[in-house]
Amino acid sequence: MKSYRKVLTFHTKKRREFINITPLIEECLRESGIKEGLLLCNPMHITSSVFINDDESGLHRDFEIFLEKLAPEKPYEQYYHNGYEDNADAHLKRTIMGREVVVAITDGKLDFGTWEQIFYGEFDGKRSKRVLVKIIGE
Repeated sequence: MKSYRKVLTFHTKKRREFINITPLIEECLRESGIKEGLLLCNPMHITSSVFINDDESGLHRDFEIFLEKLAPEKPYEQYYHNGYEDNADAHLKRTIMGREVVVAITDGKLDFGTWEQIFYGEFDGKRSKRVLVKIIGE
């Protein structure tokens, strides 16, 4: 069995962003040379997420509105966590959107449904964050 590991780095311009990272993940898969196996992708930070969904701008705006209703950024003092930092909402948003994705690899390709894409979700940005890509298989 072969194993591949790569760390991607993102630096968002805004506090919250959704970035389609599917092309980067597909490049990792090509680099790995693995044709059959599993791909794991997860952020290495507790205020960001990797998830699978449709690449549709209206849906991304819906995510933003939905998450802000469930865990509004402000007022900062509504959260016990906010003392040294002001990012309690980012921790909660990450929990809702999930930590990682696992995707089957079949015949050298990500084994996706019709509209599935991989996204990096940032909830406390404006600084560099890392995402781990781990691929195992043959």
